[in-house]
Amino acid sequence: MQAFLKGTSISTKPPLTKDRGVAATAGSSGENKKAKPVPWVEKYRPKCVDEVAFQEEVVAVLKKSLEGADLPNLLFYGPPGTGKTSTILAAARELFGPELFRLRVLELNASDERGIQVVREKVKNFAQLTVSGSRSDGKPCPPFKIVILDEADSMTSAAQAALRRTMEKESKTTRFCLICNYVSRIIEPLTSRCSKFRFKPLSDKIQQERLLDIAEKENVKISDEGIAYLVKVSEGDLRKAITFLQSATRLTGGKEITEKVITDIAGVIPAEKIDGVFAACQSGSFDKLEAVVKGLIDEGHAATQLVDQLHDVVVENNLSDKQKSIITEKLAEVDKCLADGADEHLQLISLCATVMQQLSQNC
Repeated sequence: MQAFLKGTSISTKPPLTKDRGVAATAGSSGENKKAKPVPWVEKYRPKCVDEVAFQEEVVAVLKKSLEGADLPNLLFYGPPGTGKTSTILAAARELFGPELFRLRVLELNASDERGIQVVREKVKNFAQLTVSGSRSDGKPCPPFKIVILDEADSMTSAAQAALRRTMEKESKTTRFCLICNYVSRIIEPLTSRCSKFRFKPLSDKIQQERLLDIAEKENVKISDEGIAYLVKVSEGDLRKAITFLQSATRLTGGKEITEKVITDIAGVIPAEKIDGVFAACQSGSFDKLEAVVKGLIDEGHAATQLVDQLHDVVVENNLSDKQKSIITEKLAEVDKCLADGADEHLQLISLCATVMQQLSQNC
């Protein structure tokens, strides 16, 4: 009896400690949620289709589809950082709501295994599942699932071919969205089964507006020259621009972000260094040229970055069309060689020697 009474007296205490424990854990989890850092790229990703910037045609079609709760198979292509993945994810959230989103959407990226076996098993099995459930907010829910194949241009031709039959056979219950940078790498039978949408590189004005909006929300000080240069180095890729902005904020620690800070973060070769390369080429001295190239490589500058920036300078320079065409052809050769793993030092010496030959004809 005493043992039983002891048991009851002990059993009355746990609920209190449990409640305290729950309160404590709830408080700590609340603190953790506040402190949890999120990359700005994810924090400011569009939550709905209306927030997608500068892609009017795609947004218009998707909004019509959302109104009718129907969607064709889609193929989004265009440069990186223009909102392809964000657009389809936002559309899927609007279609299914937050509860059904996880059940109805299968997203496969290039980082996942996506050979022919995965298409035959994982994608096919998901596509064959029957859809069930309704939205808690009472809005109409479409009777299909969505399979998102991000970076589809890196899929093998065999895997793409295996996808054709699945797309046709499961059309009643599944819609496919293929996302890629190069539409030419998607086989013709797949492109003919999809509505194609080209995502344009974002205009400078749209990028500036979005970056200034983020800077204001994050209390970041950035000069007008800094914003303009950030837009320039990102080359229409908003994701890259936002990442650079966050990195620059961490580097400056609350101080104003200037053009020099962006140059350091983005790995861009300063204009003075490019001018120094051109001056060495104009001097006609091979020793000076080699010293400048060696200095650039010793400082850790990427050869591909020099090729990109030299191209811009050559196009804007007061050279004849013949000289520009010869140098540009050499730039293309060097770029290909670097992509194939050639030695950076030798390739840059070869490139600068060609520039020297062309510039010496002006003298």
